[in-house]
Amino acid sequence: QLQLVESGGGLVQPGGSLRLSCAASGYTFDYYVIGWFRQAPGKEREGVSFIDSSDDTTYYANSVKGRFTISRDNAKNTVYLQMNNLKPEDTAAYYCAADRAIGTVVAGHAAYWGQGTQVSVSP
Repeated sequence: QLQLVESGGGLVQPGGSLRLSCAASGYTFDYYVIGWFRQAPGKEREGVSFIDSSDDTTYYANSVKGRFTISRDNAKNTVYLQMNNLKPEDTAAYYCAADRAIGTVVAGHAAYWGQGTQVSVSP
């Protein structure tokens, strides 16, 4: 069974940067699509970014396009989310998720989820 552990969250000022990590263990990581989601208090969970397993194609929500970059290092079984120019509206708990099909992950129905890491953007 695939296990996911997020790290890298914290408190940052607007305009600052953070890099989130999603470390996988328990199964071969290479064939899984990885997605980053976030959920702020009182709001629905939002898909932020996804990286396909077959060709490393990346996808971004319009709200983060140009500011966030997703990447994967299969040798380290880790996916990263580099977040630059952070805004207060980026404040949320961030989760990574994994499954074999990109449609499943994008729909929020991934089989595997991490426990989340908190990102807070405030002056």
